[in-house]
Amino acid sequence: MLTRIVKMHFRTDEVGTFLNHFDVNKNQIRHFTGCKGLILYRDINFPNVFFTYSFWENEAALENYRKSELFNQVWSYTKALFEDKPQAWSLSEFKKVD
Repeated sequence: MLTRIVKMHFRTDEVGTFLNHFDVNKNQIRHFTGCKGLILYRDINFPNVFFTYSFWENEAALENYRKSELFNQVWSYTKALFEDKPQAWSLSEFKKVD
């Protein structure tokens, strides 16, 4: 399993636009082949900073999504709303904590 975290910093006046766009596309992303889940988080101190956590079967599944028309459509719209450059991390579970 692979977890993809993307940090996005939006222009304050575009937060509503982003949230609407996310709502329209979240189910398609969640049901993309190899996607095991999608969560949207909002920073409690900076309300125009959001994080997506998406969970993928493996790196190949994530790459298939990133090469898809769905990703191109969602990302090209979303990145026009940014105030700052996004950051992204791909993580694998290292160790369970008891």
